[in-house]
Amino acid sequence: MSLLSVKNLHVYYGSIHAIKGISFDVEEGEIVTLIGANGAGKSTTLNTVAGLLKPREGLVELEGNNILGTPAHKIISLGMALCPEGRRVFTQMTVQENLEMGGFTRDINEVEESLEKVYETFPRLKERYKQVAGTLSGGEQQMLAMGRALMSKPKILMLDEPSMGLAPILVEQIFDIVKALHKTGTTILLVEQNAQMALSIADRAYVLETGRVSMEGDARQLLSDERVRRAYLGG
Repeated sequence: MSLLSVKNLHVYYGSIHAIKGISFDVEEGEIVTLIGANGAGKSTTLNTVAGLLKPREGLVELEGNNILGTPAHKIISLGMALCPEGRRVFTQMTVQENLEMGGFTRDINEVEESLEKVYETFPRLKERYKQVAGTLSGGEQQMLAMGRALMSKPKILMLDEPSMGLAPILVEQIFDIVKALHKTGTTILLVEQNAQMALSIADRAYVLETGRVSMEGDARQLLSDERVRRAYLGG
């Protein structure tokens, strides 16, 4: 049984058919990436899985249980966390207050334990724990958004475009953190426009084109596939 299973997902924005029958699985302990051009449906897929959008058709199962129709805040309690596109930190709150918000489903002792782990993973956040989040750099805000998602101790962490808008050196830093989280046993579903980076760290990948899965397979094999290289890697 897959940790996450998405079957025949159809999502509409009004009359626009954005997601057209997508199916994919994520096994426990994997990094699975969804890659594709802007408008391919990557973020829409994650937002639907997280309970933020309602599909017209399909099935989303977490550990074999159908979670479609479950409110987003309850999905967090079930073990799924989304780090959204554009970071969306609470800009007027401090770093620590943002992190504590991420642990709202857990009791105070568990929050303290998670805070320690997040500060261990992101030492920069520990240095700035009293700083107002809106004054952080883009890279620091991305770390904060990831740390906030980890505060709920998710079984699966969904990352939506973590490299967006960051300088190349910070992109490498963020991907090093993703790899480190994976080594600790965190299962990750990664949406990323930087296909080269995503495929280089993932176990498996799905290529999305205009709301459909056009290719899928081992990430390393897709990285060397001529069609993928031409379309997404400038090769």
